[in-house]
Amino acid sequence: MSVQAYPLWSHDSAPQLLASRDRETAELIFPALPPASPLAARHDTVPMAGVGVVYSYTVIHPSPKSGQLPFALGFVDFPGPVRLFGRLQGKDHPAIGDRYLPRPDEAFGYVFEAIPA
Repeated sequence: MSVQAYPLWSHDSAPQLLASRDRETAELIFPALPPASPLAARHDTVPMAGVGVVYSYTVIHPSPKSGQLPFALGFVDFPGPVRLFGRLQGKDHPAIGDRYLPRPDEAFGYVFEAIPA
């Protein structure tokens, strides 16, 4: 098993993405800083709680030769505030303002799963 430079997930039964919160400004940094970072001493690692809201997105149409289906990528705003970029899953046509939750993904580390309306 390889060691991740940046811890992405908490080890809870319901994992949450991890960020670093500056102790003076409360600014969030994602992903969480690794312990070896020179900035780690002034930050606390905190779970990112809450639901994300799509700020912007695009749909990628890979070459037919790739065999991949179209997929959505988007910026999702979370409380904190922090804006993350990643794959949007669970809806054929995402929309700005849609609500998503992060979930672990083997290939990408995390993806955003649509919350049914």
